[in-house]
Amino acid sequence: MQDVAKAAGVSPMTVSNVINNHPNVRPATRQKVLEAMARLDYRINVAARNLSKGRTGTIGFAVPEVNSPYYSRLATAIIAAAARHNLRVSIEQTGTRESELDALSLSRNLLYDGLIISAASMGPSDAERLKVDHPVVVLGDRILEGPVDHVGMPNLEASRAATRHLIERGCRRIAILCMPFEEVDTSSLRLAGYREALAAAGLPADPELVQQVSRFDMRQGALTARKMAASGLDFDGLFCATDSLAMGALRGLADTGIRVPDQVKVIGFDNITESEYFIPSLSTIDPNHDAMAERAVDLLVRRIEQPTPQTDHEEAVCAFSLVVRESTGG
Repeated sequence: MQDVAKAAGVSPMTVSNVINNHPNVRPATRQKVLEAMARLDYRINVAARNLSKGRTGTIGFAVPEVNSPYYSRLATAIIAAAARHNLRVSIEQTGTRESELDALSLSRNLLYDGLIISAASMGPSDAERLKVDHPVVVLGDRILEGPVDHVGMPNLEASRAATRHLIERGCRRIAILCMPFEEVDTSSLRLAGYREALAAAGLPADPELVQQVSRFDMRQGALTARKMAASGLDFDGLFCATDSLAMGALRGLADTGIRVPDQVKVIGFDNITESEYFIPSLSTIDPNHDAMAERAVDLLVRRIEQPTPQTDHEEAVCAFSLVVRESTGG
């Protein structure tokens, strides 16, 4: 830094201000310093600087699976939100409860300033494990009642809206594709919203119309839709707990000669990019991934910058929207 200051004809403090993007440096002076840095091939030792600040400039994002359209979309939004805070993002794949717990306990050792975790396998009994000495934000479904900031999905309200949309389009025998559940999770909340919408419309909740899948993916959606058609199940609407299931179901229904939306109307949940480009294009719930990511990163940054741990924690749910496309006659 002394060499750069000498070459640029400024003080070392001015060089430091340029490096740290201080606003009170005149443009001409900034340019002189940058040119001197380039001429001398001066490079900032980021690791040393972060060590002196007690920061790494990196946050972790732990997701159940990387190879998923939904989590890929969410990761893109997290990276963009973090960049606005000059933070980099390291992505971990968990996939199991043990891996999620490891991500919580090891994130400090992995040199993250904080961790955003989308916990799919942890349950209420794991709430105590959230009592860690570093910043953590849970993103996604509310399954934990622990001491942590949480940005949730509008599962109940949005599922009601999706089912109500099918009812308003004339559907009376509405099936749902979801996963089995034992605790409060994505499937249980979206199933509850579906049932509430049926009840509000005076429609019976036929147990045969609740179809369970083993994964939230296209293959399961296609297989289940084919099975439903082959069994002779009477349904004119289909609400799928995720867009991946819904896109698979569109294929499965087409394979069996069922026309969408003429014979069966289909709606998903997530508004992943691919849903707009299927034939027919998929009606869906948009949970506003960008707003969710922005809020999660903001909460994490606030925790990172707090000198002492806080006992108050925030629960946030972003507004959703109904996206009507061809699969429901839009």
